[in-house]
Amino acid sequence: MKKVFIYPKFERFWHWTQATLIMFLALTGFEVHGSISVFGFEQAVRFHRISSYALLLLIAFAIFWHITTGEWRNYIPTTKKIKDQIKYYTTGIFKGEKHPTDKNELSKLNPLQKIVYFGFKVVLIPLVVVTGILYMNYKSIDENNIIVISEIPLDILAILHTFGAFLLISFLIVHVYMTTTGETPTSNIKAMITGYEEIEEEIDKQNKSENEK
Repeated sequence: MKKVFIYPKFERFWHWTQATLIMFLALTGFEVHGSISVFGFEQAVRFHRISSYALLLLIAFAIFWHITTGEWRNYIPTTKKIKDQIKYYTTGIFKGEKHPTDKNELSKLNPLQKIVYFGFKVVLIPLVVVTGILYMNYKSIDENNIIVISEIPLDILAILHTFGAFLLISFLIVHVYMTTTGETPTSNIKAMITGYEEIEEEIDKQNKSENEK
């Protein structure tokens, strides 16, 4: 095994900050809906609004970083080896089989991750952000006639925003579980903290292939 620098500082900062903000938004969002009581309704609304602005700012910086560094290429969907990847996650991983795709500095995600993260970035996050902005500013927008959204009932915006929030929470739960499927249960988490990941060297892979033959 060799240590390879996979995750730069900003990517790690963005990853952990985004996760923290999403969890805090979920917490305050549940309180706004009356499901729990932690901060009190007014404080929950205030915290939810502030953290949503922080998430928007983080997203803006993340978009800039992805474009200027070329990291956006990691999220281009592909069907290559997708069947092997699905088979690995459904059965192979429980049999101790070798991972069907290799991770390196230029390709951090497997085919299934590319599709899931692409949907996360271009569908799920925009859904939550857009409905959240419209929901948060619904009255002011309507009163000032800045944007005509009278055709979109407030309850529809609330349902769409809540639906997107539940999808985000589901994604987070699955994501946390998937982090435990590395070489060790904590190796992926450690990599996102240090930036370095242990990757099997090519010579070892060749020797393994020859032994299997």
